[in-house]
Amino acid sequence: MLHYADAVAKLIEELAKLPGIGSKTAQRLAFHILRGSKEDAYNLAKALVNAKEKVGYCSICCNLTDLDPCRICSNNGRDNSLICVVEDPRDVAAFERTREYRGYYHVLQGAISPMEGIGPDRLKIKELLERLQSQEVTEIIVATNSSIEGEATAMYLARLIKPLGIKVTRLAQGIPVGGDIEYADEVTLSRAFAGRREM
Repeated sequence: MLHYADAVAKLIEELAKLPGIGSKTAQRLAFHILRGSKEDAYNLAKALVNAKEKVGYCSICCNLTDLDPCRICSNNGRDNSLICVVEDPRDVAAFERTREYRGYYHVLQGAISPMEGIGPDRLKIKELLERLQSQEVTEIIVATNSSIEGEATAMYLARLIKPLGIKVTRLAQGIPVGGDIEYADEVTLSRAFAGRREM
């Protein structure tokens, strides 16, 4: 990036490190920031530093939070017999937007992926098992992604938790709302058949 000032090239380089941001998008973001006011740039920098300094893991559910325990774990109005296990904090936000689920969560912070060197010891599984010892949980809802890694994680969790006498369920999988059957793959169709329910 010899044609940019050093400070601009460094900004583009740092922005390009973000996931999903290529060099062209990094350039657009950098020039957007530079066109804005100095106050806007300081506010962005302050928000980044503030989030990095104040956000950590909830000591109960391992979700990202600026309070410990987090707002969900602190809510006594939720059903403490249910724990929904998810891979990522964004999954918690997705479930909360539905306003359907009233139990608690546990965030694994990833999924088992031998190809990437991620084994069960790198996830927040130990913390989940500790919760199950101290809490009256009757059902674990495994809501990992329907990827190979998510399926492997779900199977691993089921093998660990079922011997504890706790019901382990998996989210239904199949054809999405608004999806056309003709475009669904064989695995999705077979899961849709297997997960069918009476109307």
